[in-house]
Amino acid sequence: MFLRKTIAVLATTAALSTGLLVGTAQAAVTLTYNSSGAGQFQAAVDKGAAVWNASVTNVKLQKTTGRANITVTWDTGWPRAYVSSLGRGRWVMGTQAVNEGHDVVRISSHEFGHLLGLPDRRTGLCTDLMSGASAGTSCKNPNPNAKEKAEVEANFRQQVTVKAETFVDAA
Repeated sequence: MFLRKTIAVLATTAALSTGLLVGTAQAAVTLTYNSSGAGQFQAAVDKGAAVWNASVTNVKLQKTTGRANITVTWDTGWPRAYVSSLGRGRWVMGTQAVNEGHDVVRISSHEFGHLLGLPDRRTGLCTDLMSGASAGTSCKNPNPNAKEKAEVEANFRQQVTVKAETFVDAA
């Protein structure tokens, strides 16, 4: 009896440590972002990070002023992301899109989406965060849809390999 209980405890411990038991929580991956170069868009960057933090459970974006996984800056061009690997790279808040009327929090959330492993999808639907500028300037939705959330969760659960890529989000 003692031996069976010991084996059961060891098996459960091993399953928990490898995440094999259904319903076990996986520790969230924390990615840091530094938006000190984002100028007047820092609040929008923080809101975009907060959208993802509220949308997924196994990855969290945490602001820092030092070295970071993700760096955010701004310039006068179109918003764009430079992804070096899953959760690593930089993105730029482009004032050209802002000046045309695109929502800054939606831009922020969209660009973070690239660093979380999502490509542009250009569906034109406001409900699709990764449709980006194709949804038009009237779209103010900064939230990922259920499919986009699930894809990010799967990316970090499986630690997928994301190729280095640049995303320029001009319409």
